Amino acid sequence: MSTVDEITALILDDHAAFRRGFARLDDARDEQELLAIWDALALHLDIHAEAEEAILYPHLVKHGDDGEDETADAIGDHNKIRDAIAESKLHPVGSERWWAAVGTARRENSEHLAEEEDEALPDFRRHASSELRAELGHRWLTFYGEHKNGRDLPFRDKDPQSYVADHR
Repeated sequence: MSTVDEITALILDDHAAFRRGFARLDDARDEQELLAIWDALALHLDIHAEAEEAILYPHLVKHGDDGEDETADAIGDHNKIRDAIAESKLHPVGSERWWAAVGTARRENSEHLAEEEDEALPDFRRHASSELRAELGHRWLTFYGEHKNGRDLPFRDKDPQSYVADHR
């Protein structure tokens, strides 16, 4: 497996895709375009959170310098993003309330990406061997294949403290 396929590189690829997706919303011309862009972006955000919670954070919580706090914070961030996505689905696409929910998802996601890129991922890299990073990258790619379009994923909030306790 190349370094391109190690887990942190794959996570960063997703982060770049999220930034592009939110930028595409800014350029959308009508409700149909907004819906097409948002549906794909929201699904990717949901799948990404589930993948991180299944693959990355169980390792970080045990091995990071500040793994427990970083993990609890990330789970809380994922919950906020999931909640904003769910809220957006309650409103007509392009409406003021829809934009407010999408804006919340964008803001929460931007804050989460910055924290993850500046804290959690560097912490993980310091403590994970290249072999582990490659193995988790393989699991990441497999996860996405097994859960194409979110198949069999619950997309439910998790209690951050319970998650940390369950994965210590």
